[in-house]
Amino acid sequence: MTATAEPTAATTRRTRPVVGLVAGGLGTYWPQFPDLLPQLQRSADRVAERMRGFDADVVDAGFVSDERDGSTAAERLRAADCDLIVCFLTTYLTSSMIAPIARRSQAPVLFVNLQPTESMDHAGFDTGQWLAYCGACPLPEMANMFERLGVEFRSVSGYLEDERAWERIGRWIRAAGVKAAMGRARHGLMGHLYPGMMDVSTDPTLITRNFGGHVEILEFDDLRERVPGPEEAAVAAKLAEARGVFEVTDSVVEDDFRWGAQVAVGLDRLVEDFSLDSLSYYHRGLAGELHERLGAGMILGASLLTARGVPAVGEYELRTCTAMLMMDRLGGGGSFTELQALDFTRGHVEMGHDGPAHLAISARKPLLRGLGVYHGKRGWGVSVEFDVKHGPVTLFGVIQRKDGSFALLTAEGRTGEGPLLRIGNTTSRVDFGCDPGEWTDAWSATGIAHHWALGTGHRAAEVRAVADLMGLEHVHLTV
Repeated sequence: MTATAEPTAATTRRTRPVVGLVAGGLGTYWPQFPDLLPQLQRSADRVAERMRGFDADVVDAGFVSDERDGSTAAERLRAADCDLIVCFLTTYLTSSMIAPIARRSQAPVLFVNLQPTESMDHAGFDTGQWLAYCGACPLPEMANMFERLGVEFRSVSGYLEDERAWERIGRWIRAAGVKAAMGRARHGLMGHLYPGMMDVSTDPTLITRNFGGHVEILEFDDLRERVPGPEEAAVAAKLAEARGVFEVTDSVVEDDFRWGAQVAVGLDRLVEDFSLDSLSYYHRGLAGELHERLGAGMILGASLLTARGVPAVGEYELRTCTAMLMMDRLGGGGSFTELQALDFTRGHVEMGHDGPAHLAISARKPLLRGLGVYHGKRGWGVSVEFDVKHGPVTLFGVIQRKDGSFALLTAEGRTGEGPLLRIGNTTSRVDFGCDPGEWTDAWSATGIAHHWALGTGHRAAEVRAVADLMGLEHVHLTV
């Protein structure tokens, strides 16, 4: 290959967030109430066990009883380079014990106050037993200390087996994972802007400013040099993979199918060589030359990449590609989407796109359809057709404000049955519980560009947590 890339870091980059855990209580109590510390330590062990059930690497800094213990724990958590620190308030403890953690680590802090059960046995408890339920007492003190130190914090209060509380804790852990993933992400940007699409134009510097990470500027030549010949074994393997994933319709021309597989192999190599977490691309091309054929052959390989967690989207749509990456890391998939039509008879907004899709959230086995022309684009070949799994869904887009700041936009609805076009598009029917025209006007009024991610599940609360940790505005649309 004549094109070169920096050495890949794929074997060393994190795939899961690192979550620090520290529990604590006031050591003065231990000689006064001998049964208290063992009970609190059992609770701390249970919290650690539950946290290990999330998709995160947990660094347990142990149980602190005074400010010296707090300093030791703070140093261990700082060295672990945590993405989130969870402080379990088992009973009252002084703010001086947690201050070193606030000061030394750059990670966001989540206080959890989880008493042993739903309520106390008021008639039977003595002072020591009451103190095991006293985790709420120091929470305002911690909040005041963090405010005066200029450090942000979040909190979740409940009881040890309170699933509502654990759902909120999990939300913060997932949000920390998204923030960490975006902070380390490498986004490929290949080709050039679709002519005239001013709304999707993104200054790559704004990605680093708002999310962190890096934008790698690529040429279609970088892909060209990685596309194998039609007879290479890798192409046959990719064709077999595609036949297993897709229902291949009679409209697919065999030569176009093979070319899509060749490009897909080249995309796999490009992603590996440049250690990419996402790829946004577009090339107009001219008169059937090679770069035009590359641009037209992307949909198969880009959809396969997206399905395995590396979103790859057309029309040079960098911001939507980041939304798809975040939605994927939240567990919702995230498919490239725009408005297609309004169905006032059924009350549905029809949306999708003529391009890469997140195959993992398809309602049924996705189709490959052969197209003699891509509307609005040069070239021809195979395209993906499906609708997103029926049930609750979330729209998630990234708005660029006039000052260069980003806002994360969400709306929640439900996908359902209805007639779909058979033109090689991904199409879903979404019911937002209101007039489709009113919803479309309200959605457009937010300032969103004409693309966004469509993911499964209602995830606005999770996106709100992501925005909070990133210091970004969150806009949730309800009509």
